[in-house]
Amino acid sequence: MSDKQLPVCPKCGSEFTYENGYLLMCPECGHEWDPKDTSETDANVVKDANGNILQNGDSVIIVKDLPVKGAPKPIKAGTKVKNIRLTDGDHNIDCKIDGFGAMALKSEFVRKS
Repeated sequence: MSDKQLPVCPKCGSEFTYENGYLLMCPECGHEWDPKDTSETDANVVKDANGNILQNGDSVIIVKDLPVKGAPKPIKAGTKVKNIRLTDGDHNIDCKIDGFGAMALKSEFVRKS
């Protein structure tokens, strides 16, 4: 048994990580990473449906019809949203959509335009 402390999983935060060759592995979520690669350790990286990294001020396009509580119609796929703001939490994009107003979206339902 090794006396050195291994880092927690950057994806799920599990403390039960283990070494597998030169990689570290997480038994809870299956994530594997190179401990020398620091690009993955930024916890606030937000990616779109295609895996592109999003930043504040980006424009995105909605990829599927999204129903809105209290609204008579959904937000249609293909709607362009300008000047997004990234936030923490489940709905990690704040924006304003013409005809709907201020909204919070999940990054998995948008793509970078």
